[in-house]
Amino acid sequence: MKFLPAQLAYILRHKQAQRNIKALLRYVAALIVLILIYTVIFHVIMEYEERLGHPDREHSWLAGAYWTLTVMTTLGFGDITFESDLGKAFSMVVMISGVVFLLTLLPFTFIQFFYAPWMEAQAALRTPRRLPESAAGHVLLTGYDPVSAALVKRLEAAERPYAVVVPDLKEAQDLSDQGVKVVIGQWDDPATYEAVGAGRAAMLFTTQPDAVNTNITFTARSVAPELLIAATASSEQAEEILTRAGADQVIRLSELMAQALARSTTGGDALSHVVAEVDDVLIAEAGAARTPLVGKTLRENRIRDLGVSVIGVWERGTFALATPDTVIGDHTILVLAGSREQLDSYDEHFAIYNASSAPALILGGGRVGTAAALALRERGMDARIVENDPGHVRDPERTIIGDAASLDVLEAAGIRTAPAVLITTHDDNLNTYLTIYCRSLRPEAQIITRSTHERNVATLHRAGADHVMSYASMGAWTVMSILNRTRMLAMAEGLDVVRAEVPPSLDGKTIIDSGVREKTGCTIVAVRASGQAAINPPPTRKLAKGEGLVLVGGMDAEARFRAAFK
Repeated sequence: MKFLPAQLAYILRHKQAQRNIKALLRYVAALIVLILIYTVIFHVIMEYEERLGHPDREHSWLAGAYWTLTVMTTLGFGDITFESDLGKAFSMVVMISGVVFLLTLLPFTFIQFFYAPWMEAQAALRTPRRLPESAAGHVLLTGYDPVSAALVKRLEAAERPYAVVVPDLKEAQDLSDQGVKVVIGQWDDPATYEAVGAGRAAMLFTTQPDAVNTNITFTARSVAPELLIAATASSEQAEEILTRAGADQVIRLSELMAQALARSTTGGDALSHVVAEVDDVLIAEAGAARTPLVGKTLRENRIRDLGVSVIGVWERGTFALATPDTVIGDHTILVLAGSREQLDSYDEHFAIYNASSAPALILGGGRVGTAAALALRERGMDARIVENDPGHVRDPERTIIGDAASLDVLEAAGIRTAPAVLITTHDDNLNTYLTIYCRSLRPEAQIITRSTHERNVATLHRAGADHVMSYASMGAWTVMSILNRTRMLAMAEGLDVVRAEVPPSLDGKTIIDSGVREKTGCTIVAVRASGQAAINPPPTRKLAKGEGLVLVGGMDAEARFRAAFK
């Protein structure tokens, strides 16, 4: 009952609710008038029958109203009846009108004009329109698309407060039912950003179309001049306009996806290729095929002597933490951690192996595919693009026009010799289809696939992809790096880089005695103290409270580390 005044206030405050109430009152008034008219006619007909000689025709006005209601509701107790044909005809009229007005219109009118608005008012009161004045350091999101959903998971893992601002009540209710923290507000209304404490927020991230993002950025900037604003853009022109509107960081996810796909491509050589970067720590991947590493354990290969650490290995899309007894196979891709100098030392030893002059194959010539081809060529690796739409062709000499699902087209593009295949379409269903097909045609090739939704990552791995780069994870990773003001590049789906401080429970312990790897599956790749980073520290190094750690692990690495060590 404590919500009753608030619900009434909500209903009376909205014009649509006011119109509904007026319509309901008009219906009730019309129904009362109809009952009164029938009551009067009832007495007139009763007097008429009394003049015809029928006995006991005198009834009170209450009895007349009672008869009217019993007939209109079709109860018809039979204690008061007419004897004349006129009275019986009138009874039929009252009964039919009762069926229409009471049994049909009344439930519909009550639900449409009272019950539904009442329930809407209850739902609206459960969905906030502002954040508490104490809210600070939170992240504001506009809408809930795949990128925002992936970002919310990471914010929750990092215990960072957030709020998703949506303009639609129904959408807000659905998100609230899913456990998402949501606030109702119009994106182009300055009052919305005042209500959500934009001036106290850590960041605003918007993923709407370019024009909408521009309006959101411009409006939010007018309310919170110091707010960190990040927005997505689809082109260079949109990036420039968003910057002029006040965006601090403009993210072109298509370009980032293309660069990540190119970085993950190891086909053609055994060199290390950087796939992630946190401050001075580089995370790289290197193929082991046709090198002396194959068939030996990590202990036997003694890669640590080169200064790099082997964090883990990829085997056909499955990541496993590295142990001294891990055996390297033909399809193994090593995940390495080290400084630039340490990775250069690794490359010096393996530069002569696994050389291939055949071009990589890129399926899909849109923004992502074209940018990926350019990134590969900048690395000195040629690429061929298969594109079905001639209007998307940017480099006719290196593009084969045709259906990527056609064997003739793929063979003309060089599928039989391609060291790597990059599948870049935005349709996850098509990507799964092409992954299975390409794996059957070229079992030895490295297959790297784009995924729009995180939920399809595991499916693409099962289909045969060596690496899957999730569009949603890419955006979330980028935003987290901006939020934490760190220098990061996104890794392949399934891995994450975490920055954390040494908790009190690890103070004074050595890395080998800390149990970090055993309890969390994370590997400590760097320790930062006094502004200096010790990359690949020895297992005997002691940790001190407050020192910075850089760890590599699975996508839930941060949550597991925080849960295991306080």
